Amino acid sequence: MLPRFVPRVLAGVLVCLAVLLTGCSPDRTVTPADASASAGAPSWAGGLATVELSRLPAEARRTLELIDEGGPFPYDRDGVVFGNFERLLPSRERGYYHEYTVTTPGSPDRGARRVVTGRGGEIYYTDDHYDSFRAVLR
Repeated sequence: MLPRFVPRVLAGVLVCLAVLLTGCSPDRTVTPADASASAGAPSWAGGLATVELSRLPAEARRTLELIDEGGPFPYDRDGVVFGNFERLLPSRERGYYHEYTVTTPGSPDRGARRVVTGRGGEIYYTDDHYDSFRAVLR
């Protein structure tokens, strides 16, 4: 007779294998709307997943309004050069990208959400502090 924990361990191993084989993380769900948005991605998106502006959190939409208006911005670091050190965005010269904080309700600090803009009008959104990006479609 197997100990009670063995089936749970095996189930966990199978889930991990499935995640590794599909290249997806279990906490990221692609919705049909996200998948259809990726199909019509602009060339500047560089193969990244996309998201419609209307599907962003209200705080991200407000940050974009502030960017369009030229500020004022709530955080001192808003508008600073984004270095793209993670190399997840298309490669550009230093100073091409700028980052802005997206307020996270309940967070005691700036939180993990950001909007990154490119000099050519590109907009990218991250909700995991630069671990991943989605190109924003307006």
